[in-house]
Amino acid sequence: MARVRITGGEWRSRLIKVVDAQGLRPTPDSVRETLFNWLGQDLAGFDCLDLFAGSGVLGFEAASRGAASVTQVERDQRVFGALRQNAASFDCPRLKLVRTDALEFIASAESQGHRYDLIFLDPPYRQQWLERVAPRLDGLARPGARIYAEAEHELERLAAWHAVKRGRAGQVFYHLLERE
Repeated sequence: MARVRITGGEWRSRLIKVVDAQGLRPTPDSVRETLFNWLGQDLAGFDCLDLFAGSGVLGFEAASRGAASVTQVERDQRVFGALRQNAASFDCPRLKLVRTDALEFIASAESQGHRYDLIFLDPPYRQQWLERVAPRLDGLARPGARIYAEAEHELERLAAWHAVKRGRAGQVFYHLLERE
């Protein structure tokens, strides 16, 4: 079992466990540091959604930086079990874990009126998840929201969202998107 460290905030340098699962690739430290430099280190008041949580490191980074709430969605039972263990080690009521499929979660969130200030999209590659969730992003996002997306290729846009910042680390293309 691998470990990944949290790069900033109140939980800086804490390690989380990462199970070995197909398609699971935790966002590298350097990419997370860049992302939170783009966003600002203080996420106080943000409601965040990590739609493909995996290891949970993006959501844990957001909570570590003061996010008001972080909803982490993961469908794989084994990966979710590790996510739950890691979340329990933080003993943080701002973390909410949901075991379901991304599209099912979106439908439920829309019907309940849940909206988010920051949405993390780091889905398994080569399964067209970004294309499947793109038409539904407006229903999840509050006005002024931003989306962070990782992909196996560079993105110019995702539905009505366009890349305002981007980078590449190895085979990972990462983007910060805003609504047009």
